[in-house]
Amino acid sequence: MVDPAGASLTDLEYRGSGMPQGPELIIILIVILLLFGGAKLPKLARSLGQAQNEFKRGLKDGSETTDVDETGAEPIKKRDQDD
Repeated sequence: MVDPAGASLTDLEYRGSGMPQGPELIIILIVILLLFGGAKLPKLARSLGQAQNEFKRGLKDGSETTDVDETGAEPIKKRDQDD
């Protein structure tokens, strides 16, 4: 691998950047298991899934809104407050 400046990167230096892989990922999962316990992990995963779904729904709703409503009226412009 070669970085943008032209210096070559070894395989270990290249793999060191980014997401954890292999042993690092296993260690992280063990620490999570020890912190939260086996009984709470399903609840934690469920709540993370619900939060992700709400976030996606919010993004979808936000992208569907437009500046003009169904009647075709212009949106009300905000006044500059010079007080």
